[in-house]
Amino acid sequence: MTPAEKLAKLRRDIEIRQKGYRERALRMFPHVCASCGREFSGKRLPELTVHHKDHNHNNNPPDGSNWELLCIYCHDHEHEKYKLAGYFESEARELSQPSRMADPFAKLDNLLKPNPADNDTPEKQ
Repeated sequence: MTPAEKLAKLRRDIEIRQKGYRERALRMFPHVCASCGREFSGKRLPELTVHHKDHNHNNNPPDGSNWELLCIYCHDHEHEKYKLAGYFESEARELSQPSRMADPFAKLDNLLKPNPADNDTPEKQ
């Protein structure tokens, strides 16, 4: 392969990569992790990743509404949360609220209702 062919191939590769969602996201958004707020530039820019909010890597709208920039640590944490919640099991189940042992507000409405027996007592003077 001649140097001219290598250069042409390199230019094609760069053009293809720039059309990819990572390069588009880096042009659209500030180089800041959306989770921890750290800024990235220069040699550290590769540590900033594009996270698909709906976890579907094929969903790449032109406005970037399915993307957020996360550092590699926050990106790993985000995926680990869903993995631990059973999101990646063979049957994806709906993520639910964690169950509570007791609901401290369960009988609050009864406590706030006026007690009719209180109206029969004589007023204090």
